Amino acid sequence: MVNFSGWEMPIQYEGIRVEHIAVRSRAGLFDVSHMGRIDFRGDGALEAVEYLITNNVSKMKDGKVIYSLMCNRNGGIVDDTTVYRINPSHYFFCVNAANIEKDYEWIKRNKKGNVSVINLSDETSILALQGPKAKEVLQKLVNIDLEELKIFWFKTWKIGGMDVLISRTGYTGEDGFELYIKNEYAVKIWEMILEAGKGFGIKPIGLGARDTLRTEMKYTLYGSDIDDNVSPLEANLERYVDFVKKDFVGKESLVKEKETGVKCSLVGFEMLEHSIPRHGFQIYKNGELIGTVTSGMRSWILNKDIGIGFVSREYNEIGSEFEIKIREDFYKAKVVETPFYKRK
Repeated sequence: MVNFSGWEMPIQYEGIRVEHIAVRSRAGLFDVSHMGRIDFRGDGALEAVEYLITNNVSKMKDGKVIYSLMCNRNGGIVDDTTVYRINPSHYFFCVNAANIEKDYEWIKRNKKGNVSVINLSDETSILALQGPKAKEVLQKLVNIDLEELKIFWFKTWKIGGMDVLISRTGYTGEDGFELYIKNEYAVKIWEMILEAGKGFGIKPIGLGARDTLRTEMKYTLYGSDIDDNVSPLEANLERYVDFVKKDFVGKESLVKEKETGVKCSLVGFEMLEHSIPRHGFQIYKNGELIGTVTSGMRSWILNKDIGIGFVSREYNEIGSEFEIKIREDFYKAKVVETPFYKRK
């Protein structure tokens, strides 16, 4: 157990490798109640949300989820978030635990229109059930066919008489669900899911495997891969920026950056020599410092050492090679297509 943004969180239950493989092959259950929930309610909810994020919410229907970014006026990423539309006058953001208060204050400063912004983070627990057997496990607890719930959509159902918002989303690259529930239901539903998953080899999963699973997908982690000084274009997240919509915070800066081009970009690479890259390790080419590792791991599924990092734009093409400085030695690495892991 460790302190994580004020929460006492499990790094591992049985072991990171065991838990990682369980999610890739069967099912795993995460307690991610440290994540934040910020609600927008009122006639101006759509206008407010549209201005705060880079993606386009105007085409969302009730029950839809999208991934997006919030940017400052310089184009740096304030946070990344999933956006839920409950109805035209009610949306909510799921935000990173370390950023809850920062995001809440930034939203209040920048919001437009007639909207009430409510921080429900302390009232909401979130569980994530992930893995190829996740649907079969959860199906035992709900009385509706889960095939009706498509990826990046949500519905509210009951589990054991308790209301649960069930979203077909996740942070692992596997099929799965995220469950938003009242705090008083959290332990009971956690226990019900583990009981329902016994025949499928389910395991409780800690933060360690959550990090390795997302790294295999090249999903960015706020504070490691992205922050207030990194733009969506540099992080290769431009697909979540809608330059066509009228306005959003940071648009002017991002338009200029798009015209001039980025100086560096976030790439995925694999080591050509066995050695694990770690956050903060430096990247070199012919003796010249060209970048920094932001995340890295040994992938037990791929049997490779892999990493994510920023490099100068002339070295961001697939197949580009460079060296990672690990202690006093240099180890060869190559830019590869991502995600590293592709679900069958």
